[in-house]
Amino acid sequence: MRLYLTTLNPTDSVTGGFLPAAAALGWDVTILTDQPDRYPGHDVVAADVRDARAVIDAVAAHHRPDVIFSNSDHLQAATALAAEYFGLPGKDWRACVTAKNKALTRRALAAVEPVRTVRIPPGADLPEALPYPVVVKPALGVASEDVVLVDGRQALADAVAAIRRRRPEEVLVAEEFLAGPLRTLETLGDGASRRVVGGFATTLGPLPHFVEERLDWRPPDADHLPHLTAALDAAGVGFGMCHTEYAVTRDGPRVIEINYRLIGDNCDFLLADLLGVPLHQWILRVHAGEPLSAFDFDALRAAYGSVVSLVAERSGTVTAAPPDLCPPHTDGGVRLWHRALRGIGDHVEVTGTNRDYLGLLRAAGPDRASVDAAIDAFKKEHPWVLT
Repeated sequence: MRLYLTTLNPTDSVTGGFLPAAAALGWDVTILTDQPDRYPGHDVVAADVRDARAVIDAVAAHHRPDVIFSNSDHLQAATALAAEYFGLPGKDWRACVTAKNKALTRRALAAVEPVRTVRIPPGADLPEALPYPVVVKPALGVASEDVVLVDGRQALADAVAAIRRRRPEEVLVAEEFLAGPLRTLETLGDGASRRVVGGFATTLGPLPHFVEERLDWRPPDADHLPHLTAALDAAGVGFGMCHTEYAVTRDGPRVIEINYRLIGDNCDFLLADLLGVPLHQWILRVHAGEPLSAFDFDALRAAYGSVVSLVAERSGTVTAAPPDLCPPHTDGGVRLWHRALRGIGDHVEVTGTNRDYLGLLRAAGPDRASVDAAIDAFKKEHPWVLT
């Protein structure tokens, strides 16, 4: 079995998840990337992986493909088109484009949920009569970059001008602020059916920014699922893994964004650990054409777990950092992992985005109280220090 994995910069999900999963399945792997020097020890082909034509050409000149797959936000549509070209299982490229572009997502969901939103292309005048407060963000953005809450027209003008200095050619969207607890829905589909795999409750840092500081295991409430199912159907989501973020408003659940890939920031490893299944292998097997009926969903187990993003509170230079914990440390029945994203001597500038993460702390245990106690003890004993 030959897997072509399209990717940009190395991520934990790729290097610690999908590549080991493919090895465990006994598959041959070829990495297609525009950063070939960053994958030593692997069969790597350099390609413009954002361009489906370049991906198709690179695969056709290499070995016969059995699976073409990506977990990158940026590469879903190009990868889906390449899989379709070779007659392989894959996502609908239209759904990939719809999910990636937040303006198109709102257009697709308009019949399902009434969320006021306005598209702001480069050079356009500011929209009138918005339901302030509103959230301004790039239509193709990631990692909470340039996402900000504004409370009036002047604040909107200032935010748009600031974002335009960094992204002069990008489309922005301004949409009503969806007030309420934040949740996620994790699903896996084979093109014919779709199953709920789990979900998390999300804790944000202080507004007006939207930095995810903690995710706690909490599968979606049963009464949320009819609306969320209708939303995913409207967006065309039905194959592979999907990570959907939503708010529980006074009018019910409302989708914030659809990420047509596996959840990141080490939450994928927590999800697999809590469920007790080789999740990354399952995803690859779906892309190889296996149906969901091949997997034992009834065997899924759910204890409790959290991923805490250790966020820089000020700009400065890292002078002390916790140790990496991999394999995990076990304390009082709680398994703790820590993944440092910065090193001693690194200079950190606070940006108000997920780029402010210093490390990721993952914990799984029998209940929330024990997980919280282990997290608090680790943070107290091993603080990040910036001076």
